Formats: sequence, C-alpha cells, structure tokens
Amino acid sequence: MTYWQRLLINTLTLVALAYMFPNMMYVDSVFVALMASFVLSILNTLVKPVLHFFSLPITILTFGLFSLVINGMMLTMTSALIGKQHFAFSSFGAAFLIALIMSLVNAIFVNKKVEKYY
Repeated sequence: MTYWQRLLINTLTLVALAYMFPNMMYVDSVFVALMASFVLSILNTLVKPVLHFFSLPITILTFGLFSLVINGMMLTMTSALIGKQHFAFSSFGAAFLIALIMSLVNAIFVNKKVEKYY
C-alpha cells in the first residue's frame, strides 16, 4: 500500500472515530483530520523510534503492550502540534483507546495482504 493510501485510511479512521466518540475526541473538519494524519506520520517516522528505544525495557516486560501507550503519546503530540481547538482528546485514556482502535484498523486494512484462493 502506498503512503497516500495509508494517509487516506488514517484520515477516514480519525473522522469516523471522532463521529463515533464525540465526548472523547474532537476533529474540526476532514482537512484537519488529513493534516493530523500527515503530522502523525511525520511523528511516527522521527519521534516514535526514539521513544521505542528508550522504553525498550518496559516494552519487553509488557510483551509489547507498552507500544499502545507510545501510540497514545503520538496522538497526544499530534493534538498539541495541530492545536487543541482543531484536534483534541478529552484525556490520555481517550487517546490510548483511539490509538488502540487505529492500530486495529491499520492491521486490518494497511497490513492485509490479499491473496486469491481458488
């Protein structure tokens, strides 16, 4: 899957989750969701590897589940960079839950290899 397809899937996921959980997450518009997806992809490229490196011991102890906390931190940083008036979460727990759902959606759509079975 190309970068732009993944960006579109993340944008649509953010918009859908903002609609499904209006008390937990706020997205001003589809354009803001697109910008948030773009900023999130940049943070995932630059900051996330550093956080994974420094949190490696706790990630090993939790069998990788701490990665979901890091994903929640990435969404919180994205919210801070975009601006709380345009893209916000009600709490870190909300960001954690949204990160969990986004991880599941990405596992289904982005990482899925479609094979034909005859």
